[in-house]
Amino acid sequence: MTKTAIITGATSGFGQSCAEKFAKDGYRLVIVGRRKERLEALASDLSKTTEVHTLVLDVRERQSVFDAFYELPEGFNEPDILVNNAGLALGLEPAHQANLDDWEDMIDTNCKGLMYCTRALLPGMVERKRGHIINVGSMAGNWPYPGGNCYGASKAFVQQFSRNLRSDVHGTGVKVTNLEPGFAKTEFSLVRFKGDEDRADSLYDDTQYLKPEDIGDIILWLANTPPNVNVNTLEVMPTCQSWSPLSIHKEES
Repeated sequence: MTKTAIITGATSGFGQSCAEKFAKDGYRLVIVGRRKERLEALASDLSKTTEVHTLVLDVRERQSVFDAFYELPEGFNEPDILVNNAGLALGLEPAHQANLDDWEDMIDTNCKGLMYCTRALLPGMVERKRGHIINVGSMAGNWPYPGGNCYGASKAFVQQFSRNLRSDVHGTGVKVTNLEPGFAKTEFSLVRFKGDEDRADSLYDDTQYLKPEDIGDIILWLANTPPNVNVNTLEVMPTCQSWSPLSIHKEES
């Protein structure tokens, strides 16, 4: 039986890599993102390999999320996998200088958006007695760093929400995993620094960071674990990093 995966934040980074990996593995896909042109371009590419349905959707919009997921066409409306990947960080200022709008955007996307998607799809998974929710958290939910204030807190929410979800679905056949990546190069830093490419790129000079395809491989592996296996939490860092966000080893050039 062909399995179906829904991936949010699919137009770049981890989400796009997940979509590409899942397509190659034979999954039917629902790819979700705000950027219509990127989403359609990705769907055009992936449709050469598998069936793809696109949802141009902002996960922060509660009613839109429920409407979109409830109206999925036949063949896509009984997902086996939900990858809650949509998320972002904004700014790196200390809390007393932080922009409150940035804080609210992070909470609305990283916390509320993840909740909306989960709540819309979880009842069907429980009823079917199968499914796997894979939440993309962050090591920032475990390890504090200057300027990480609201972003780290939002990912700590993802961690605890995942743990409680796991408790709630105990015995239903539904699995829950919180994946916590460390230092990785995607559009993440470019978004965080609001388009400042020089500042974003400088973070990665002389390092061996995680790449989107690394995380895509890991998420696909998680999705393909046997039914009797639940990986509760998985923290993943590149070899240039150990434990804290500040422990990045830069190679001598």
